[in-house]
Amino acid sequence: MRLSVDKIASVTRNLRLAKSLTVDGTIVAEHGSVLVGRVQNDKQTYNQIEDVHGRMSTLHSGDLIVGALGHRNALHGYEGVLPESVQVGETLNLLNLGGVIGRCVSFNRDVGAPFELEILGQVQVFPEFESRVGRPANIGQASITASPTVPATPVIYIAGTCMNAGKTAAACQLVRKLTQAGFRVGGAKLTGVSLYRDILSMEDYGAEWSLDFTDTGVTASSETSSTQTARSVFTELTSRGADVIVAETGDGIMGEYGVQAILADNELMQHSAAFILCANDPVGVSGGIRYLQEAFGITVDVVAGPATDNAVGTRFVEQNFGVRAINARSRADEFSAFVLERVRGKIARA
Repeated sequence: MRLSVDKIASVTRNLRLAKSLTVDGTIVAEHGSVLVGRVQNDKQTYNQIEDVHGRMSTLHSGDLIVGALGHRNALHGYEGVLPESVQVGETLNLLNLGGVIGRCVSFNRDVGAPFELEILGQVQVFPEFESRVGRPANIGQASITASPTVPATPVIYIAGTCMNAGKTAAACQLVRKLTQAGFRVGGAKLTGVSLYRDILSMEDYGAEWSLDFTDTGVTASSETSSTQTARSVFTELTSRGADVIVAETGDGIMGEYGVQAILADNELMQHSAAFILCANDPVGVSGGIRYLQEAFGITVDVVAGPATDNAVGTRFVEQNFGVRAINARSRADEFSAFVLERVRGKIARA
């Protein structure tokens, strides 16, 4: 059947779908399958969806939306799983702002219960010119691919103790400084659940290109997908001409999005030009520094995030751990200059 939808979520952005779509009642229950759902309820909090251009719009009961099947494991949001099967007419949930759809099994009360979606079917695409035979749409049909080996492009890794720890703010400041210094910068987000705004923010600050795991056909990263995703993103950014890559790992260094798998991958980490840890408090700094060193042999070059919002946290970090602590918001120039000084030679030698 043909449907005219109201909103198309950013998780499907690479398929470049129109709002008039062919939808089939047979649904393939796998990560990335593109579905149409009807919103069943109204919400006052966490009530928006991000479109394919990165614009947020409010959802209302009755809206027809396009999203993609996946999972989510967010400490400050929803926990949701990929259903084993999906039938037309059943109710699933919208798990994040980027349009990932699954079955919610728990949630943080700050964001409220999730939107309920009546599933109407799976979107069909027609890859062969003038063909009337459709294929079940999946975001992986427009994904980038990896090379067998990791490119030698230097990478500045930015990791955090948790979501909302200031990682994207730090990444954007670094992108700005590197761009001003004359480098061609590739921005990357390697893990998390699909949302366009973080890599768009890197472009706003000067990144010539930006990619994330969604560009590899992944709705939400995991231990089994994250290292391959990183390879794909690094390969593509290098092929486009990036001199240096600023790579944010979404969520925390302890979690279920596959950050640990990246940190444990020697081939991915051997091209690290600097490592930034963002933390919300001194306890997080303490645990993060020790965990990274003991579990992965990673030395933190600088600490940022809310733990460095004033002199109290900054002083604690520097006096107790001997690591520079510089807030990426209030001391943006100092933070960026410190990192640039550490990586400049490594970029020049690449």
